[in-house]
Amino acid sequence: MADTADPKQADPKKADQKADQRKAERKSERKSEQRRTDRRRRKVRLLPPPAWWPLPAAALLGLAAGGAYGVLKAPEYAATSYVVAVPDDTTEPATALGFAQAYARIATSSSTLGYAQPRAGISARRLRTQVRAETSPESPMIAITGTSKSATEAADIANAVADALSLSSNQAAKNTGVQLLLFNQAVAPSEPASPSAAISGAVGLCAGGLLGGLWLLARPTARTRRPEERPVAEPVVEEYASLPAQGDHTETKEKESVR
Repeated sequence: MADTADPKQADPKKADQKADQRKAERKSERKSEQRRTDRRRRKVRLLPPPAWWPLPAAALLGLAAGGAYGVLKAPEYAATSYVVAVPDDTTEPATALGFAQAYARIATSSSTLGYAQPRAGISARRLRTQVRAETSPESPMIAITGTSKSATEAADIANAVADALSLSSNQAAKNTGVQLLLFNQAVAPSEPASPSAAISGAVGLCAGGLLGGLWLLARPTARTRRPEERPVAEPVVEEYASLPAQGDHTETKEKESVR
């Protein structure tokens, strides 16, 4: 009698095919899920920056620019020499005050700088940009300041211009009744007069913050909406149509009163 195969027993080949088919389906589902995830990530947009972003950005930019300027720029020294206008016995003090104002104006003239050039050791053109003279309306004293990248050269410039100014003014002292005397010579400074990197950075920070704030105040606040974002006005014709007319409403009230 021949053995009959059990119908419930599965064929090993068919079982393997089904297992492979299931693996392929799972793999395709994973790929589709990954595609959907990638699409979602692509659709996600970055949030727009806040409206006040120019203020910190401009402040940081100013801080970086000011700090870089303070680091890269060579230090500058300043030395000051003082001369005073002294009247003689026949001249009033107010006259000396007026001559001090006049001599302060000619301290940086070509004739004075020509006298000071040999002692200063630099050209007259360069000397003009590195010296300044200041005076007070209440005092007959003139402050002559020399500036340079070298402390010694700054002091030499101030003293040279002060001596040249005294020499040129004293030649006319007999006629003016006022002579200039050296009150205090300039000495080489120990510290530079130019601001440090920290001060330059602070100034740049303040300037950048100010510009950023002005930009925020000056920019237009109203933004144009896109066509799809504009609100659509709802029709109100039907609502008004459903309401009774004003004349009909008054007629109804009159009829009710007559009754």
